[in-house]
Amino acid sequence: MVSRSFDIDLLRSFVAVADTGSFTRAAPMVARTQSAVSLQIKRLEDQLGRALFVRGPRRVTLTPEGEKLLGHARHMLRLNDAAMAELTEPDVAGLVRLGVPEDFATAHLPDVLARFTQAHPRVELEVTCDLTLNLQTGFNRGDFDLVLVKREPGVAIDGMRVWREPLVWVARDSSSLPEQGPLPLIVSPQPCVYRKRAVSTLDAVRRAWRCAYTSTSLTGTQAAVRAGLGIAVLPREMCPDFLTPLGRDSGLPALDDTEIALIEAQGASLTAHRFAQHIAAALERA
Repeated sequence: MVSRSFDIDLLRSFVAVADTGSFTRAAPMVARTQSAVSLQIKRLEDQLGRALFVRGPRRVTLTPEGEKLLGHARHMLRLNDAAMAELTEPDVAGLVRLGVPEDFATAHLPDVLARFTQAHPRVELEVTCDLTLNLQTGFNRGDFDLVLVKREPGVAIDGMRVWREPLVWVARDSSSLPEQGPLPLIVSPQPCVYRKRAVSTLDAVRRAWRCAYTSTSLTGTQAAVRAGLGIAVLPREMCPDFLTPLGRDSGLPALDDTEIALIEAQGASLTAHRFAQHIAAALERA
């Protein structure tokens, strides 16, 4: 029986299209033209004998077969890139500037950062925690080499998905839900993915709400909820023990997941690229 192998270049283009939802936006990520990327995807589909994307007028989406391949493709690319880097590249050094949302940094990044700096002691990490809007503004201004930003699933923000966050309603306790009147919300300033998710979900079921408290930090949000000023939307893993997740018996509508995307600046250094690979691989295993 003749064994068959995947072409790494085809898989790289496949992942880029899956992450961006567009052949055009994927092209610069793999240093090819749009037509070349289209041909690569066709070659991959021909080799597998099945369609990997549904071509829409504005966006391409994965077929069920494409969804099955995506996780394997990411894993193979990371193994390939890590092996090539270890065998052919010198030890990395220099400054890497990373922007990350405060809540995500608090819960998930400390161990990831520590492992990288231990493995690469000549690398200096400069980490900034801020709101996603400010991170995107700073990234566009050239303040960061890498940023982790929150996004809605399927939204065409450049970068690759590295984390998916289940969201929950949280309160001090069940008595924080008013029996009458609008639901008091504790939110971050606009635009905020969690705020948008809370508002759109309540609007969809015609549940009245009001902004009771606005906070720019995770600590401030948790403190306001703990004081009983209202309820908030938080990632499930960031709900502390002193707050109560509200389930279906609360009468609140279920919340869809959100995503964290990793964006790498064009022309980023080898060190920044290696760090981006490390973050993606570490979060995949988390």
